[in-house]
Amino acid sequence: MPPARFVTFEGGEGVGKSTQIRRLLGHLARLGVAAVRTREPGGTPKAEAIRSFILQGRSEEWGAAAEAVLFAAARHDHVMQLIVPNLEAGKWVLSDRFADSTRAYQGLTGGVDDKTIDALEELALDGHQPDLTFLLDMEPEAAFRRVAQRAEEDGVPTVPDRFEKEGIEYHRRLRDGFLTIAVRNPGRCVVVAADGDENAVAAEIWRIVRERFPELTDLDEHVAVNGHAQDGFAGSGE
Repeated sequence: MPPARFVTFEGGEGVGKSTQIRRLLGHLARLGVAAVRTREPGGTPKAEAIRSFILQGRSEEWGAAAEAVLFAAARHDHVMQLIVPNLEAGKWVLSDRFADSTRAYQGLTGGVDDKTIDALEELALDGHQPDLTFLLDMEPEAAFRRVAQRAEEDGVPTVPDRFEKEGIEYHRRLRDGFLTIAVRNPGRCVVVAADGDENAVAAEIWRIVRERFPELTDLDEHVAVNGHAQDGFAGSGE
């Protein structure tokens, strides 16, 4: 069985993180690799409660530093109660946002200094860094057009959260913040242009995953020849 991996997806609003996590889960399921998807803030009952508090805007008056502390508390619970147990059980964990989002939103965009963010991250992660991080990158204007188009197609009005309500200049700075994080962490972060066709983006992500974790290439070739995964593999789950 391939070793369990922790993969995170980062980026601004509307870049397609949840879509691409779903597509990667499909590839892993085809190979019989057990995987779970999760999100931040959230993933556990306690972290979801903090998510609701923040995204409804109830923490806004406290400022970016207080929000960073709240996110760290949610993240620590998420890591210890969901991420680590699943990795120890041999399952891949795919997370829609992780610590890089706090560094981008509250740190590089919100003004909280690197020393504070570093300290909170060390406490929250307890040494559990992602094996691979995808930064889905596109211009904020295009991302918001995509969100509006999908809402219109689905016939479901969007209710913007605390951060989605920010102006376009905020989201441009946020994009720059994520790109800065990728430059600082070239061994872990891979920037993927997210403004293309969904299938093309998914194919590029899968190519990178196979390249980064060669054991999947061997397994993929086995499935191609035999039509099924090797014995001992379990399918993807939630």
